[in-house]
Amino acid sequence: MADPHKARERPVLLLIDDDLVSREVTATVLTMGGYLVHTAEDGAAALRLLDAGACIPDAILMDAQMPGLSGVELITALRARRRVRILAISGSDTSADVIAAADGFLLKPFDSDAVDHALQAAWQFTGSAARQASPPAEYPVLSQAVLGQLRQMMPERGVRQIFAALVEDLDKRIAALENAIAGADLPEIRRIGHAIKGGCSMGGAMQASHIGSLLEALPESGEGNQLDNSTALLADLRAAAAALRRMLEAELPA
Repeated sequence: MADPHKARERPVLLLIDDDLVSREVTATVLTMGGYLVHTAEDGAAALRLLDAGACIPDAILMDAQMPGLSGVELITALRARRRVRILAISGSDTSADVIAAADGFLLKPFDSDAVDHALQAAWQFTGSAARQASPPAEYPVLSQAVLGQLRQMMPERGVRQIFAALVEDLDKRIAALENAIAGADLPEIRRIGHAIKGGCSMGGAMQASHIGSLLEALPESGEGNQLDNSTALLADLRAAAAALRRMLEAELPA
């Protein structure tokens, strides 16, 4: 069987578990097994991590029974943000609806080998549009060539202002895209994608520009599938915007 560790040197997992001891022990076991693990104490905390771009997981492990946002409702919210495999985990049998909504189920305690087997296909998307959803490595968060050119043309303060305006505009485009997706307005989704592609390309935000081009290229036919794809692209765009913001804070501190 294929080894998922060959696809990525350090696959990233988001572990959601409200029990502190279980969460820490599981995170330690998975880290020793070769995974890079982010943790969240509940569903709401997990969504905050994803929305902030603080965690861009390859797969998500979530306790099947937690206080607050949990179960099928949490799975739905997670899928709206990241197009990755979701495994339900529990110390006992869990409900059939959670198992049906998730991509797999693991009974505690489990080790990293069990996760390996459950995630054999987690590093491959299905469908051509889905495979394009995450920007490949050749699309950097920020083009150093563009940044260098701007630094030659103007003082650091001016460069900082340009990128601050770019990030602010991207945030507005993301909000508009959320509304367009909620309204199932494919022409507007493609129009916003075109604007993101152009503006971000000029500013050197290459990941965001690439995602904009994918949004612009969504076909008019098969609206249900295209809306699903646009939702996945929106999640990737949020992550790209957060990564851009962090990089600019490091490159151009106020």
